[in-house]
Amino acid sequence: MDLQIVMTTEQLEAAKQIREHVFVEEQGVPLADEFDDHDVLDAPCVHVLIYYQQQPAGTGRWRIVDGTAKLERICLLPEYRQYGLGRILIQGLEQQAIAKGLRHFQLHGQSQAAPFYEKLGYRIFSAEFLEDGIPHVWMIREVGE
Repeated sequence: MDLQIVMTTEQLEAAKQIREHVFVEEQGVPLADEFDDHDVLDAPCVHVLIYYQQQPAGTGRWRIVDGTAKLERICLLPEYRQYGLGRILIQGLEQQAIAKGLRHFQLHGQSQAAPFYEKLGYRIFSAEFLEDGIPHVWMIREVGE
């Protein structure tokens, strides 16, 4: 398992392909809603890829929103979901933000994934809402200095 910051066009395309497979094809998110202005190499966010046996297995990104690290677009390809990569991916995103001095994290987690995030220290901070037709909750986490 290897977590890498996306630095090349090829890596960014791999991340986008993973997201398209998971969010668009598997979960039915409209393609036009999946990608935004942050999906470029010089965007004010950090994209990462997680590899399993040298193959891109998942992706995520984080950016600063209102002084907190907002974790976004977190997903794993179905064939890699049984290896604990989700936990490593979240912890890697958090560690990158911590290295930049951030101690507060937020994310819009799919409601079905809320128990996973709760095991990692997140707590639900909102009522359920729809995002791209999928039930979500706003979740937050704070870490000590």
